[in-house]
Amino acid sequence: MKSTISRRHFFRSAGVAAAAFSIVPRQVLGGPGYTAPSDELTRAIIGVGGMGQSHLRYTGARLLAVCDVDENHLQRTLAKTDQGVKGYHDFRQVLDRPDIDVVHIATPPHWHALMSIAAAQAGKDIWCEKPMTRTIGEGEQVVRAVQAYDRIFRINTWFRFTDRFYGFGTPIAPVKKLAASGLLGWPLKVTISQATGFEWKFYWIGRTDLTPQWIPQELDYDLWLGPAPYKPYHPHRVHVTFRGYWDYDGGGLGDMGQHYLDPVQYLLDKDHTSPVYIEADAPQSHPDAVGTWRTIRMVYEDGCEIILDGEGKDTEAAFLQGPNGKLFRGFKSDIPDLERKLAAFPDPPAQVTDFYQAVRDRRKFALNEENGHRSATLVNLGKIAVRLGRPLHFDPVRQRFINDEQANALIHEPMRAPWHA
Repeated sequence: MKSTISRRHFFRSAGVAAAAFSIVPRQVLGGPGYTAPSDELTRAIIGVGGMGQSHLRYTGARLLAVCDVDENHLQRTLAKTDQGVKGYHDFRQVLDRPDIDVVHIATPPHWHALMSIAAAQAGKDIWCEKPMTRTIGEGEQVVRAVQAYDRIFRINTWFRFTDRFYGFGTPIAPVKKLAASGLLGWPLKVTISQATGFEWKFYWIGRTDLTPQWIPQELDYDLWLGPAPYKPYHPHRVHVTFRGYWDYDGGGLGDMGQHYLDPVQYLLDKDHTSPVYIEADAPQSHPDAVGTWRTIRMVYEDGCEIILDGEGKDTEAAFLQGPNGKLFRGFKSDIPDLERKLAAFPDPPAQVTDFYQAVRDRRKFALNEENGHRSATLVNLGKIAVRLGRPLHFDPVRQRFINDEQANALIHEPMRAPWHA
């Protein structure tokens, strides 16, 4: 089977129709539960300089290919892999391979949307790093493409369904149970801060004193930039420190926001909506370099709110607070005998948490393109509020700001030719 992606004409449009042609991976042809004759799925990793290294460890599918625009990253990674793994410079060559079932996208965020859309068009299932997309509009386009081509999609953050929730000290499941029980009352307020266990990594800030440097021979800087605006090369723009520039990410908020906020969205039961009011207390934002912020406040239509406390000033903050009580870090509460009271309520419903089994069964993964887009939208709403420095009103159905064209312009930022979605 040949990929629908042409290197000469990459995308005509990401607004794909529901009746669009879909390449069906070989593992699907036998129906639910069917696996390939080799009894295993196959995968490729695109972007192996940073987070892509952790994707080498994931099991459940045989690695066939790795791809990176930096030759040093590529060769270092190939040295760690089996002899049959092939290296690529251009991700479109990976998508052209009919024997690859799943692609792991571990590039900087400014590439996530285009690569996810291209992978969906090529009939691949997708395991994407966070944040899901750099803009709200890109997220909408990924959702349309994944669903039009009937793909299985996951974001690489898992705190809504497994592991301890960073520094909070407990998995999110009992917190979800408490929120749903009504014991705290409604509406609820969530505070994400150092006091509640979350570090915002403000060291991911950009520099404003960059001077043009020679591009290293091993790096295809033009392809690294891809859809991002052209800026002269400087090593601080690429690889690890790219997070400090609006063109590629959003500082500590872009880096950690979806990890922290996706479980919050889940426990508040907001997987299909977004806040209607957003405000940020932050210094004047630089047009290129990401800075810091003091607080970001987001309010939903029903009065639930999320406070992102960057400075950590409220050292007594509760993680979860309602009219009837509070829940603190480590699942400590001011509600007497909380555990006994919670035992009377049902546990949260089971979730589909094995990605490769979801691929085989063609079942939506627990954190997929739809709820992943909504939690990425929380990150992107916060970024826009910081950049513009004023309160914003948002329509969660239309996914547009109300009477604010400058804010809406940041929903669909233009891409550098010839790249477009």
